[in-house]
Amino acid sequence: MLLPALLVLFVANSCQKEFLDRKPLGQLTYENFFQTADHALQATNAVYGELRSWDCVGLGYIGCTDILSDDADKGSTPNDQPLLADIDNFTFDPSNGFFAATWRGYFRVIARANLAIVNIPNIDMDRNQRDRLVGECKFLRAYAYLQLVQWFGALPVITEPLGGDEYYVQPRQPVEAVYAQIEADLLDALAALPEKSQYPATDLGRAAKGAARGLLAKLAMIRKDYPKAEQYCLDIILSNQYSLLTRYADNFLRVGENGAESIFEIGAVALPAAVAGPGATPFNMIQGVRGVPNLGWGFNRPSDNLVTSYENGDPRRESTVIYVGEVLPDGLTQVQDNPEIIGERYNQKAWVPNHPGLQDNGPGNIRILRYADILLLAAEALNENNKPAEALLYLNQVRKRARGINNFILPDVTVTDQAQLRERIYRERRVELAMEQQRWFDLVRWGRAASIMQAVGKINFTPGKHELLPVPQLELDLTEGIMLQNPLYN
Repeated sequence: MLLPALLVLFVANSCQKEFLDRKPLGQLTYENFFQTADHALQATNAVYGELRSWDCVGLGYIGCTDILSDDADKGSTPNDQPLLADIDNFTFDPSNGFFAATWRGYFRVIARANLAIVNIPNIDMDRNQRDRLVGECKFLRAYAYLQLVQWFGALPVITEPLGGDEYYVQPRQPVEAVYAQIEADLLDALAALPEKSQYPATDLGRAAKGAARGLLAKLAMIRKDYPKAEQYCLDIILSNQYSLLTRYADNFLRVGENGAESIFEIGAVALPAAVAGPGATPFNMIQGVRGVPNLGWGFNRPSDNLVTSYENGDPRRESTVIYVGEVLPDGLTQVQDNPEIIGERYNQKAWVPNHPGLQDNGPGNIRILRYADILLLAAEALNENNKPAEALLYLNQVRKRARGINNFILPDVTVTDQAQLRERIYRERRVELAMEQQRWFDLVRWGRAASIMQAVGKINFTPGKHELLPVPQLELDLTEGIMLQNPLYN
């Protein structure tokens, strides 16, 4: 498996504190690193490792995705983390620390990727491995930029290591320039990466061609380039590298990690009990049951609106939401009422079983791109391209898997009118991908963020403003006016 425990220690501690800050790591320094194939591998793994960090997948991440949308409320106790409540209610400003953390985390991914991309080609090593590792880093850089551009819009485009003060003189580039950089990186990655099945078991979880195609499809959908999105989705489907798991719920359990439906996920491994502490990822902890059993902090509560959005009998709701009194997927533990939490419920997709160490030693992989997502993107693109029959094929594959052997629920969709089918695809994306940090980005690219936020009572949402997050005030201050704020936040 990718990033075993010892490598986690190197990535989480050594690379962040010593390697990137140019301080000694044993006998290694910045100047004598990037000498061997092992160095190339370690530098690439350090990019993956940053994606498991607090800044990339902690409270800021769920705040800027699920909680921002109609899928989730802040959760936890009423007075816990008021800055998250500001995000939930659209009362935030550029000083909100969660925006600063998110910006910092994903630009740190970019910085690590830049170091690897520039230096790995100079290493005397197997050419195929070298090119593949550079391809992985370009994919990861593209992923980080794709997240950031959807949140913040125009961005500094940085593609090489910079000196300290150089970071503070980088102006924001237009959104299309960011898109162009993302596309260029993904096309390079696509040329260099193997298919998922071509990786040995020891490298399971590394970015493959399907992951690059998947992000290219998402980029094309954002740009409303539906023919290109159709092409990339069908390339994934026809590659025969992926398939839907028989049981929907298995996607979010250990049995589904890097399984047939997984196109890309961020790997995490709990550290051994002897060294446990701040470890693999905080993603599971921050959303875990708060109380009895004490699995976490209870943030990211599935909203009332989400719960009522499912069709009658849809089993995906039970696989998404943990209720008081429910027996957890381990079959042993029952959730007890916590009177401090109002409307108590939790995100089941972030649940993990018992593991060594503390809550923040979370071993759950973070699912980024599933095959079901691609099937629904294919359906959406095909419908926009006036191919309803083909769109229905992929939409109904997702519904068929969801209903399982119960033929009395989730009947096949048969409408072919473009507008009506569009609504059915939009609804299916919501319930299939609920609480997987996709909903906010969908609402924005559909141009529906304002109407949906108003409909669920988020009356502070201002059209033309809140579709983008504010550039963190700290970043503006550090650049002394070189970087400008998003509209209506000044």
